[in-house]
Amino acid sequence: MMSGMEWVFTALGAVVVIYYGVKLLFFTRMLYPKRWFPLPKSFFLSMGEWAVVTGASEGIGRQYAFVLAEQGMNVVIMSRTKVTLDKVAKEISETTGRMVKVVVADFTKDNIFTDIEEELKYLDIGVLGNTSSLYTKSSLSLFAYTCTMASNCYPMQSIKAGCVCYCVPVNNVGMVPSAVPRRFLEDEDLDQTIMRIINCNVRTMVKMCKIILPGMENRRKGVIVNIASGIASIPFPMYSLYAASKIFVERFSQGLQAEYRDKGIIIQAVSPFGVSTRMVGYQPTNMTMLSPQDFVKSSLQYIRAGDKTYGTICHMFLGWLLLAIPSKILHTEFMLQGLKEYVEKKQAEKRPSSVMRET
Repeated sequence: MMSGMEWVFTALGAVVVIYYGVKLLFFTRMLYPKRWFPLPKSFFLSMGEWAVVTGASEGIGRQYAFVLAEQGMNVVIMSRTKVTLDKVAKEISETTGRMVKVVVADFTKDNIFTDIEEELKYLDIGVLGNTSSLYTKSSLSLFAYTCTMASNCYPMQSIKAGCVCYCVPVNNVGMVPSAVPRRFLEDEDLDQTIMRIINCNVRTMVKMCKIILPGMENRRKGVIVNIASGIASIPFPMYSLYAASKIFVERFSQGLQAEYRDKGIIIQAVSPFGVSTRMVGYQPTNMTMLSPQDFVKSSLQYIRAGDKTYGTICHMFLGWLLLAIPSKILHTEFMLQGLKEYVEKKQAEKRPSSVMRET
């Protein structure tokens, strides 16, 4: 007969085995998303006729717009540069045959959302994606956002007043103050940076959800994808403001999913690490630094995998590794200085090639 203490330790051991067994099961599900989270071919189109993608002029947002159009959806693409958006709209329209509506907006400003709501008022949104990015002069060339709001449609067809169109939105709006790591007070124009970060990374996502979510609730279906960041997994010194704004994206998305899951709406935060876009200076792709095409293709396989995903297996491993390293190690002055020197070196290596391209 076992003593009382033996029973306690046996039960405790059983609980630990069950706990890690369940975690292992969940992990294997992530290895085979097509098997565990299958999507019908008509999944996105079943959410509606239209998709809305912010930050769609390049990078991740541009790729989301292309993929959703390839799924048979018309798309509304939003960013700050009309010339670039018109080019993307023409490419999508000619490649997929779908209609593309262009909305030009500066998401760092305060007074743009009335105009955006007006542009979208005849569209019952089914998929929203917040994905756009802003870069500072000290990093990879600051987007000189305009204060204009305009719209066009490709092919040249008007959206008639009173029509009802169903849409899928992807929220990709985001801003990083500087590619080079630096302390909070080292920003030369800190007040302006704070305002831009909050407006672009936080306020825009919330306001876009406010505009689009009511229609989804009424129809009891829809998908919202909000792009966060892998570095938001932990407090991240030297990028403190950016990382904090992205953890807001995660928590807000997870909270909304809990509130509206029973309404048939999928709301997911996508938290990538390396994706070769302007934000990281178009770094060469490898196993962890993915192209926008590969990342978006992978991340959409996890759309039904929960309220947060890293988007790819390799980024999941990076996230788990980051969480496993004690913060006392990551936050040492040696590690922080090493990070800064590494990024500065990478930036210096990139400048000569950039000059060659310009000449």
